[in-house]
Amino acid sequence: MRVTNAPMYRKYSSSVNDVHSKLNKAMNKISSGAAYEAAADNPLAYYQGKKMDHQYQDVESKLQLMSDVQNRIYQQELGARSIQSLLSKAKNTDLEYILSGTNNVDMTTVGTIHSSLLQKQQSIVNTLNAQYENFYIYGGNDLSTAPFTMSGDGKTLTFSHQFPGDNQATKVVLNMKPNAAGDGYGFEVDLGASVNGKNNTAFTNEADALKAIQTAMTERGYVDLGYGTIDDKTTLLDTFTGGFNVLTGLNADKAAALTPTQLLDALNNSAVGLMGQAIAATETYLDDGDLKKYSGYLGGVMDEMTLTEDKISNVYSDLGTKYSLIDTTEDRLKDIKNGLIEQYKDKLGADPYESIMEMFSFQQSYNASLQLSSKLMESSLFNFIS
Repeated sequence: MRVTNAPMYRKYSSSVNDVHSKLNKAMNKISSGAAYEAAADNPLAYYQGKKMDHQYQDVESKLQLMSDVQNRIYQQELGARSIQSLLSKAKNTDLEYILSGTNNVDMTTVGTIHSSLLQKQQSIVNTLNAQYENFYIYGGNDLSTAPFTMSGDGKTLTFSHQFPGDNQATKVVLNMKPNAAGDGYGFEVDLGASVNGKNNTAFTNEADALKAIQTAMTERGYVDLGYGTIDDKTTLLDTFTGGFNVLTGLNADKAAALTPTQLLDALNNSAVGLMGQAIAATETYLDDGDLKKYSGYLGGVMDEMTLTEDKISNVYSDLGTKYSLIDTTEDRLKDIKNGLIEQYKDKLGADPYESIMEMFSFQQSYNASLQLSSKLMESSLFNFIS
């Protein structure tokens, strides 16, 4: 019978590999902080941890999205406040001044006020075209099209909006013109210039063109940020605020209930509409000098401006409430995140001190095994006998 060290080498090699594997696991446990690497190590804890992983990822994704939505709503709030402020200044500074004392006698002064009104009107339109991270904050579903343009004379407002599924933007052109009775001014749809984006043809009637504006005003941007329940989208936060919604002070629900005539009245009494009426009336006064007619008409416009100011104030108050809700929800999600981290440690976390002691134990065993190898590897005469 021939005696060799081969069986002993095989036994030794298997033992060393086992100790080395345990050492690697101990080192991984320290670096990852996880007590288990596979479901077989502790099936119940492992799958509880997987459930917590999904919850954590959901919370983390909501927190990342929340910052973007919060900044967008904050910009919307600032814009609404700016529009309300511009409308207030137009009424309390320009129109009050021109109707006081003899300030309206000098046509040069009247012309200055006319220019000031035009500048404020244009500033309102510029505010409605504000962007955040390359998309228009008052564009609703359409993030890439500038919603409004205003002609230099303050008489033509063009609304542009690309609806989902359309290959180009729908355009509705509103001209400020004297009304049929000749005692005031109001918007009138320019059917020749207005275009339906879906079929690329002009609108055939005013009601259809106004319907396009109404549809844009009723767009919703529900986002699941941990507020409300995804099973009922109406409980989620609506992040859309269209430009006409700000101008008229009407939310999506109120806008949806309007008839075409009511909608046109709302547009005439919007911030841009009232500014346009004041500008048109001032131009007429510069031409005919009829102070009585001018003063009487401006008085009614100023009364409507006061009402519209209040409506716009409600818009930015509503936006402020949304911002506050996001703040509160963010704090709650952070608490949930911290709670999940603690639960994860309890279920799947490795005790750092125990892991370190375990690693040193396996390290010593592995070192001892390597030292033993020098003894086992000494050659024997029987290894060379065939």
